Amino acid sequence: MSKHDPEIRLPLAEAGAVPLLSKHLHVGSTASSSIQEDAAASLLNLSIAARESLMSTPGLIDALGNALELPNMAAQHAAATLYSLLCVESYRPIIGSKRPILNSLISLLKSPVSTRSTKDALKALFGVSLYPLNRPTLVELGAVSALFSLIVKDGRSGIVEDVTAVIAQIAGCGESVDAFRRVAGVRVLVDLIDPMTGASERSRENAAAALLNLVTAGGERAAGDLREIGGAEETVMEMARDDSTSARGKTKAEALVKVLESVKRIGRLDSWMSRSFDEDEDDDRPSPPTSASSFSMSHSSISHAWS
Repeated sequence: MSKHDPEIRLPLAEAGAVPLLSKHLHVGSTASSSIQEDAAASLLNLSIAARESLMSTPGLIDALGNALELPNMAAQHAAATLYSLLCVESYRPIIGSKRPILNSLISLLKSPVSTRSTKDALKALFGVSLYPLNRPTLVELGAVSALFSLIVKDGRSGIVEDVTAVIAQIAGCGESVDAFRRVAGVRVLVDLIDPMTGASERSRENAAAALLNLVTAGGERAAGDLREIGGAEETVMEMARDDSTSARGKTKAEALVKVLESVKRIGRLDSWMSRSFDEDEDDDRPSPPTSASSFSMSHSSISHAWS
């Protein structure tokens, strides 16, 4: 009924169907695999029209988290239900605070039930990562390694597009810099931007967005990682100049070129100010009783809006 009749979804939820369905997904449930799968699928259908009813049901989120661990299609349906709930902005910090759920979603990438479960887990992680304060937690739980592993090991266009969309969001936190270094993430993203690698246009757009967000959040450290890769800056500039690049891709590449230049200028300014200060200490003014302490000029981090 919930699958084929959209009009019945809200009345079913209001009649109390949500807790009756979710009980089959709780730890200790003796329900068969088919019942668990049907219960999770029904919750997914109800979530389309009754997200508030689901979120207000005690234990519902934990039940979905448990379903992610099940070795059947209930895991796929649970991931899709979470993505449906994450479409509501105010629910993102609530779901993102549930570390076991985030951990289960990441585990689903490593040991998927099906291709569909991988894509649904990626969508759910994308929804979680839209809330900035969730990103450091995802990094801590190992999402970066799992995501880049999918790019390297899977390689299917549709999967890579979804993976890079998540990576682009997670890149927007300072904690991601070290995580990207451990998996050579910057090099992977530069390779995706290069048209010679045959990546889809959407994957190239997402890769450029990821590098932009990484450098914006990580500053000189992230910019240095990009510059260390031979030909990386040229690849980005070529993408920005290429008329065949999509409008979104050009916008991201152009913004990345500007941010890289801004970070470089700030680095030169810091160095110049430090040298100028030391030179001023050597003039004819009376010397202080002790040598001048080292000076470092702080500056606000570069900010840039990203999608």
